[in-house]
Amino acid sequence: MTKFRIITTMIFATILMSCSSDKSKTNPKVENINQAEKQSDTLTKHIKPFRKDLPTIGLLMYNGVLQSEVIATSDVFAKPTEDGKQLFNVITIAETDNPITTEEGMKFVPDYTFENCPKLEALFVPSAYDMYAQVHNDKIVNFIREKNKETKYTVSNCAGAQLIGASGIADGRKIVTWIGGGEQLQKDYPNLKVQDDSLVTFVEDGKFSSSNGNLTSYISALNLLEKMTSKEHRKFVESYLYLDRLQNWKE
Repeated sequence: MTKFRIITTMIFATILMSCSSDKSKTNPKVENINQAEKQSDTLTKHIKPFRKDLPTIGLLMYNGVLQSEVIATSDVFAKPTEDGKQLFNVITIAETDNPITTEEGMKFVPDYTFENCPKLEALFVPSAYDMYAQVHNDKIVNFIREKNKETKYTVSNCAGAQLIGASGIADGRKIVTWIGGGEQLQKDYPNLKVQDDSLVTFVEDGKFSSSNGNLTSYISALNLLEKMTSKEHRKFVESYLYLDRLQNWKE
């Protein structure tokens, strides 16, 4: 009887251990944790880190900015090479670290402020439908003026040309603005060589380039991308963005 009890106890203990082991293998909490880790890896593995060894592209932002002109540049320069290599840091900059509200009503949180902005290889200056506040904001104008001393390239899109004019950095250079805005731009900043915006979509003069803005901001970004990399990489990015389908699209 004693032996029977011992054997029974051993069998029962084995069953308990087996059940415990099986439960640990199928524990929903453990599975959920593993699933969350996998999901986190999937969500973050394509996010580009800031690398000090790479050139930095700065995108100026302020309240009322046209978000297409910020997105277009980031769209182009954030794309990797065909073999997945990161080529640039792409950052947003604003006067403060408070979220800015775009013309379209979306809120963007800037990566850097005027005070802690890292060294830039290129600065892109976008526009708003009403530039009065920006042109009369000395902090924005001075930031553009000071950053231009270190950048190899400075680009304006649409009415961002007014900020370039206000800063004085492109006096004597060719520039284009939004369609219909050239006459007023020339009047306000007579030292600029304002191009006919009804005919000119994009113009380059030395380190400065400009476009009509909105979706033509892709042109200024792609042109500079080619200068900083190669024609082959530009073509790869254009294919990445399906621009050929947009150009060839028919209703």
